[in-house]
Amino acid sequence: MKKTKKTVKKTSKVRKPAPKSKVQRPKSKVSPDVRLTGVPMVVEKTDPAMVIQWPRTIVHHHTYGLLSPFFEGLKRGVLRGVRCPNPACEEKGIWLPPRADCPDCHTRTKWVDLKNPVIGEIFTFTHVEYPGNGIEISYPYYQIDVKIPGCCTVMKGYLVRGEAKIGMKVRACFRTKQPTNTILDLSWEPAE
Repeated sequence: MKKTKKTVKKTSKVRKPAPKSKVQRPKSKVSPDVRLTGVPMVVEKTDPAMVIQWPRTIVHHHTYGLLSPFFEGLKRGVLRGVRCPNPACEEKGIWLPPRADCPDCHTRTKWVDLKNPVIGEIFTFTHVEYPGNGIEISYPYYQIDVKIPGCCTVMKGYLVRGEAKIGMKVRACFRTKQPTNTILDLSWEPAE
């Protein structure tokens, strides 16, 4: 008995582009005030580091470790950054968001409190129309990157009211009443 080889002709289908919709989507407007939609995280302990319950589908026990002073500061209305204490290190600015160790020389950093009011400038922004799961603020909103004088980094945050513009002056706002114990305790508002 002779075996015969079966040949299969392969065809590739080319997808046709979807027809363009003639319906125009209305331009969304940012609500006058972006507000918290989540609930505060429960603080389990604060010493030696802040530990919060981060509920999702299961309760996740998350530690802020050496960055706990940053989140403790937000609850008190204080923006805290870090500075490298090594005089031989080239970077002399404040790191914000903070780092436990200097990224340049790996020395343990020292905490510094920024003077209130903290005024920065919008470096760049994006208009968030539909955020993913886990976002606990109302939307649409502006996610902004803020350049703060004296800082060698750019801080990310969100604008609670107004329309973002590059170069716009913004002031740090803190959720000190019923804090969430997350980065959402820091927001920005127009300073002008």
